[in-house]
Amino acid sequence: MITYQDFEKVDIRVGKILTVSEYVEARKPSYRLTINLGKEIGIKKSIGQFSTNYTKEELEGKLVACVVNFPPRQIGTCVSEVLTLGFPDENGNAALVSPSKDIPLGGKLF
Repeated sequence: MITYQDFEKVDIRVGKILTVSEYVEARKPSYRLTINLGKEIGIKKSIGQFSTNYTKEELEGKLVACVVNFPPRQIGTCVSEVLTLGFPDENGNAALVSPSKDIPLGGKLF
């Protein structure tokens, strides 16, 4: 079991997806995302396996939750700077974690 202090170490922020492109080099169908996480954090890149549940057009402009304090991760030929969060649906495909109302970009989950 973790403590609340352990939870506080994970920095989860809200961002807005600016651009989406197919990441054809990935082993599994994936998108490259450019996400605006507000003034403090700025614009970051992420790779996500969301193409089964979302079109590129559905993702552009969508608010998402991202872990911003993990080290960058090499995924194929790209570096993912933040982890865009999702849950598996009934088929095991990723469904994004997204606020149900507008939240200022960079807002921290508590």
